[in-house]
Amino acid sequence: MFAAGLAVIGYQQGLLVGLLSLGGFVGGAVLGSRLGPALLSGGSESPYAPVTALLGGLLLGGIVAVGLEGVARSARARWVRGELGNTIDGVGGAALLTGLAIGLAWVFGAVALHTPGARELRSSVQESVILRELNDALPPSGPILRVLNRIDPTPQVRGPEARVPPPESGIAADPDVRAAGRSVVRVLGTACGLGVAGSGWVAAPGIVVTNAHVVAGEDDTVVDVRGEGELEATPVHFEPRNDLAVLRVGGLDEPALALGRPRRGRTAAVLGYPENGPFTASPARIGPTANVVSQDAYGRGPVTRSMTSFRGKVRSGNSGGPAVDEDGRVMTTVFAARVGEKPAGGLGVPNGVVEQALGHISGPVDTGACVT
Repeated sequence: MFAAGLAVIGYQQGLLVGLLSLGGFVGGAVLGSRLGPALLSGGSESPYAPVTALLGGLLLGGIVAVGLEGVARSARARWVRGELGNTIDGVGGAALLTGLAIGLAWVFGAVALHTPGARELRSSVQESVILRELNDALPPSGPILRVLNRIDPTPQVRGPEARVPPPESGIAADPDVRAAGRSVVRVLGTACGLGVAGSGWVAAPGIVVTNAHVVAGEDDTVVDVRGEGELEATPVHFEPRNDLAVLRVGGLDEPALALGRPRRGRTAAVLGYPENGPFTASPARIGPTANVVSQDAYGRGPVTRSMTSFRGKVRSGNSGGPAVDEDGRVMTTVFAARVGEKPAGGLGVPNGVVEQALGHISGPVDTGACVT
């Protein structure tokens, strides 16, 4: 019905008017989305930046579109003549706005599928044949969703450099590494009105380890187990200093991963759901564990904390997932990509910190403010 309604409007206004108006709206929206956050004291880092960008884009985009619509109608009156010309222009306008309607439906469906907490809405989208076909043809990922739905804001942190040889690419196919992947989950929630997605790993029956910045400010955290369903998660440990959180998850029966003893130079694989996409195992090599002066999960500092470095690629969404060795044992819990010169590297919460946290979990705990 939505597409049919826009098709009628498109036929009435014509292709020329539609193109100029839509182009004006897009240009104004892009400019408005940049100018909106600039008016805030915290700029693009402000927690209100996404809302301000949206409002600024809609406002300026609408103003530019209205201004160009008058110009476009005058041009149409001069250039489009005769019954055939008007028919062609009208059919073009209908096709343009029909395509726009389908695009909006795809974006809406993609956001609904990836927005934690919107379970009933997600079910309706999954039952839609049209949206299912659209998502098969245009998977809901990439730059559009990264704008509309925040994917785990993986910190960029200065920490110890691994200084080890390149990773072994074959580690991702190791049977024990693949078996360990069955105990790695996607962690979803909503903080400050934005969807956040990260990773986590099963440390004990019904217990998941992840990062503090993945669950900070949330009250609707869930874990997704290999796309087979979401389980409600209750934070039972939240430690911003070491960027560590522990969740209790009812109904979670995946096997627990064992903690290993990381040695410098040991081959490993980073397991998780980068960019809220499919499960991925990326090769890595463990570096040293050292005490450094850095910052906590909220970017506050200086704080002295222990970090395990490793050589390997870390992407948004890997936060909270494990780096495991060839036996499937956890070497460290990923929390950041390392800032510095190439090669690419990451930083993890040492196993000693994780062991201490697992030994002191109790009832539900508050997850503080959201991470901006």
